[in-house]
Amino acid sequence: MEITTQQTPDTMSAVVQRSFGSSETLRNEKVAVPVAGSDQVLIEVHAAGVDRGVWHLMTGLPYLVRLAGFGFTKPKQPVPGLDVSGRVVAIGENVTRFEVGDEVFGIGSGAYAEYAVGDEKKLSHKPANLSFEQAAVATISGITALQALTDVGNLQAGQSVLVIGASGGVGSYAVQIAKAMGATVAGVASKSKGDLVRSLGADHVIDYRQDDYLDGTAKYDLIVDTGGRNPVRRLRRALSKEGTLIIAGGEGGGKVTGGFGRQIRAKILSPFVSQRLTTFVSKEHHSHIDRLAGFLSSGDVVPAVGEEYDLDSVAQAIDDLVAGRAAGKSVVVIKK
Repeated sequence: MEITTQQTPDTMSAVVQRSFGSSETLRNEKVAVPVAGSDQVLIEVHAAGVDRGVWHLMTGLPYLVRLAGFGFTKPKQPVPGLDVSGRVVAIGENVTRFEVGDEVFGIGSGAYAEYAVGDEKKLSHKPANLSFEQAAVATISGITALQALTDVGNLQAGQSVLVIGASGGVGSYAVQIAKAMGATVAGVASKSKGDLVRSLGADHVIDYRQDDYLDGTAKYDLIVDTGGRNPVRRLRRALSKEGTLIIAGGEGGGKVTGGFGRQIRAKILSPFVSQRLTTFVSKEHHSHIDRLAGFLSSGDVVPAVGEEYDLDSVAQAIDDLVAGRAAGKSVVVIKK
C-alpha cells in the first residue's frame, strides 16, 4: 500500500528500451506510472543524471552486467536511468525517512521518465542549496569518489593524489573531495577540459595527450583511475613505494569482462608488492549519500553540471558521453 496526497496520472512519458543495443534501441513512449513498493517512494522526477553505468545497462556490455542480474537477453528494467532528483508524491507503508512533498536525490529505478520509484535506503533529502539539476548528477559519481578516497584509499590531509579522468563524473567529485580533505591534487584530462579541472580546485592539471604523467618523475600517495586504459605496470611507476592505486572504472577490453580485466590483474598482483593495488564496488546506501550531502551543503563540493538534455534527447546524451564530448556530468531535465 502506498500513501499519496498528490494526484498523479495513470500514464507518463518515459524513455523505453526493449532490447540490449546502442542508443538506437531507445524509444519515447507513454507507459504506466510505477507504483511504490512497501519500502519505496514514488518520485516526480525533475532531473536525472547520465553516466557510464547507463551505457553499460543499455548495451548489456560487458556480459558481466547481464550475469549480475540486470537482464540476460533484454534489460530487466525497460526504463533506463539511475541518478535522480525530484519530489516525493507517494510513499510505501514501511517508509519512515520521507514524507510526501520532500525533495530528494539519490539512486532510483527508471529515472528517464516523469515518475520513478526509489528504495528508501538509496535516497537522501536534497540539500537546500542545490538545484534539482545539480542534485541529479551528484549521487552515483559522488559516492563512488567519496568511498574511493575515504573508505578504500584512507586519504589523509597532506597526501598527494592523482585523479585520472578528472573532468568526468567520478573524477570531478574526486578532485573536489580530495581538496576538501586537505590533499594536493593533480588532475588528468584533455587540454580542452583543463579549465574545468582547474575550476574544481586541482593544484596541477595534466594534459594526457602532451605529458607522460606515468613516467615516474612525479610520485603520488594515492592514484584514483576513474576510467583510463593505462596498464597497471605503468600506473605503478607514478605511485609512491607504499602508495595506493584505486581503479574506480575502466573501459575497453573484451565483451566478457570489458575494462574489468585491469582490476582483476591489480588484485592478483597486490599481495606481492609493497604498493596497494585495489578496486571496489561502490555501496549504494543513504549513509554514503548523507556523507556526500555534507560536502554539498557546505559548498566544499559543487556538482559540475555539463550539458542539459530533455527526454527526447537521451540517446544523444548517451552518445555524447561515450564519444568523450561530455565535460562534468550531463543531466536530463524532465521538469523545470
